[in-house]
Amino acid sequence: MGKTTGLLGGSFNPAHGGHRDISLFTCDALDLDELWWLVSPGNPLKDKARDMAPLKARLASAQKMSRRSRIRATAIESELGTRYTIDTLRELKKRYPDRQFVWIMGADNLAIFHKWRAWRDISREMPIVVIARPGYNESALMAPAMAWLRRYMRPAREVRQWAEWSLPAITILRFRADSRSATAIRRANPEWYSEYADRLVRDDVTRSLL
Repeated sequence: MGKTTGLLGGSFNPAHGGHRDISLFTCDALDLDELWWLVSPGNPLKDKARDMAPLKARLASAQKMSRRSRIRATAIESELGTRYTIDTLRELKKRYPDRQFVWIMGADNLAIFHKWRAWRDISREMPIVVIARPGYNESALMAPAMAWLRRYMRPAREVRQWAEWSLPAITILRFRADSRSATAIRRANPEWYSEYADRLVRDDVTRSLL
């Protein structure tokens, strides 16, 4: 089996300690070699946010927050030219056939998973690990996608065997509540991204310069 690699997508606008804590928890829970933060060029389900910082600044903030850990920050989707998660996952599996990937998302995303393009196909590409989030857990469990996914639920106690699961497979992990948010950081410092304006940023995974 190749390197075990978690994939966690998001805008990271900016990255913060909550992202780091939940990622380190997931690395330990799943016994991952690495966890990649997929810093998204954009979200098809959201209008273009007026307060969305440039991709280079968001990647730089993710690298700063992930240093000295198993987390790798990457903007590889901009290089792959993929817009939807299903396309990203398929391209990553082609490019890195020696890796074992697992998709990680919060309960807030599970609540709207049925709106994602080809969401059933996503579950057939790799295991899904959902991190519980206060305020979203009930809606996630009652979400339309769970009506189909529930038959593929795996107990959390077996999560370290995720690479051996037959697909589809999904499990939910509990994590302590974290009140930190990117929205609060932007409100406190709307120009947070300015410190990265003149930096050269090299992608942790592709080694490309942004």
